[in-house]
Amino acid sequence: MTAPTASSAVDAPLVGLDAIRDAARRLDGIAMRTPLLAFGQSGATGPRMLLKAESLQPVGAFKIRGAYNAIAQLSVEERARGVVTHSSGNHAQGVARAAKLLGVRAVIVMPSDAPEVKRRRVAADGAEIVTVGPASSEREVMADHLVQRDGLVLVPPYDDDRIIAGQATIGLELIEDLADLAGVLVPIGGGGLASGIAAAVKALKPGVRVVGVEPELAADAQESLRTGRIVRWEASRTGRTIADGTRSQAIGKRPFAHLSQLLDDVVTVTEAQIAAAVRLVAEEARLVAEPSGAVAPAAARFALREAAMAGLSGAVVAIVSGGNVDPDRYRELLASPVPG
Repeated sequence: MTAPTASSAVDAPLVGLDAIRDAARRLDGIAMRTPLLAFGQSGATGPRMLLKAESLQPVGAFKIRGAYNAIAQLSVEERARGVVTHSSGNHAQGVARAAKLLGVRAVIVMPSDAPEVKRRRVAADGAEIVTVGPASSEREVMADHLVQRDGLVLVPPYDDDRIIAGQATIGLELIEDLADLAGVLVPIGGGGLASGIAAAVKALKPGVRVVGVEPELAADAQESLRTGRIVRWEASRTGRTIADGTRSQAIGKRPFAHLSQLLDDVVTVTEAQIAAAVRLVAEEARLVAEPSGAVAPAAARFALREAAMAGLSGAVVAIVSGGNVDPDRYRELLASPVPG
């Protein structure tokens, strides 16, 4: 997979419905069509709240969609070379599983602070793990080095149209399953998930409000979209959030192109709200969410007015992007106080 140049990445056409529907066909029997679970209602007359349980995917996160869609399109020669990616955990698991299913060698560059449960599952699918420091830039540099040294094919975690098209299948499912869909809350790390969902939803039902959600401690996407250029945060800043899947230091060029045109807004949530949402998702939906997976539910519960969704009529869906969390850490999060 050849990375696009800066100018071509911004100016190229956005991912369209044909690519998204092709991805859905490839993923049939691979990715689960995840259920929608009740998560209360915003006041007596507000929208009903639902959770899209991507944490129930075979790898515990939505990332299998984009990873499989990308690797499945490689040529025979590219598959023979093997693939490499860089990830804090969930994309790593998606690539490891997709590569295993397709009989392709996989090398995963992971940060030293990746949750142990994610490292174990990557290894269990037969992928080779290369460990670097905590900064996302360190992972990117090492992955590029392995491409040059070993001839591996890079499968980017978010900055690739094939990845975006795979994640977009979530948006297709939302439109097909909810006639009264009014809004979607989606977490943002590198931006591939939000780009895909926005591309699908806005193409089919442009009146639906799609809002990205970030931890306030890792709000580089919000700053980027409000200033009109990609802003890169230092790893020391993004590393403060408990939501490890959102610690990307900057959104990708292709996500920036999509989100600039399609996303209605980006709101932020606090660390206390994220921790409380882990607990609330468990109590109210009987669902395990990792902190990154609880970012959108946190906005559903604590920032709906900021997202301009409190007055919507119909259903608002928060994406639970993943549920891969260490058991000891999860027990701590379940005891989190719920802000008033």
